[in-house]
Amino acid sequence: MKQYFTLFLIAFISSISLLIAQETEPDYIEFNDRKNTVHGVYLGLSLHYGTIDKADTFISSLKVAYVANQQFEIGFVGTGFYTDLNQLGTDNPNKDLVGFYGGLHLEPIFFGKSKFNLSIPLLIGGGAAGLLNEDVFDDVTVEDDEWKGVFVFEPGVNLLYNINRYIQLEAGVKYRMSSNLSFRPEYSLNNINGFSVGIGVKLGVFNMGRNRYKQKI
Repeated sequence: MKQYFTLFLIAFISSISLLIAQETEPDYIEFNDRKNTVHGVYLGLSLHYGTIDKADTFISSLKVAYVANQQFEIGFVGTGFYTDLNQLGTDNPNKDLVGFYGGLHLEPIFFGKSKFNLSIPLLIGGGAAGLLNEDVFDDVTVEDDEWKGVFVFEPGVNLLYNINRYIQLEAGVKYRMSSNLSFRPEYSLNNINGFSVGIGVKLGVFNMGRNRYKQKI
């Protein structure tokens, strides 16, 4: 009899505990994915103004990149530039400098969750530069043997403004460092080093997922 009473008491206490647990249990599953990576991708266009060998230089760039957790970008960038050498009074006034370069784009981002961000873009790559020939008939050509290969390393600092999760504006300054090149005797240019300042726009999705902490059952 005592054994039956003990079993009944255990079963009763177990039933009460189960009922209390069911009444206090919320009707949702709680989880935390704040450590999950938030993905993003975008296409960016930028315009810069700078100098090469003290001559006005106009630069445009196109890049595509992946953004990890609004904290780091990795992608590819292509850049074209035009330098107005005529203003320097060179021996050959019909020569201007044109070129292109591209390569790996890396960009650490600070304060990525805020409306304004600070970033440090870096380009590592290469390309070519050539002297643009403008004759009296306004024909524009660049001779094959006038193209010079060049390695480019270009760090910078950008201020970013997030309009929304699809559009981002940027403004910043860069410094371009290149390997040596020579167009002697036509033009004594040793490299395409120089500062540039500019603005750009990025179009894409910078936050493909939103952090979720509760989900209804």
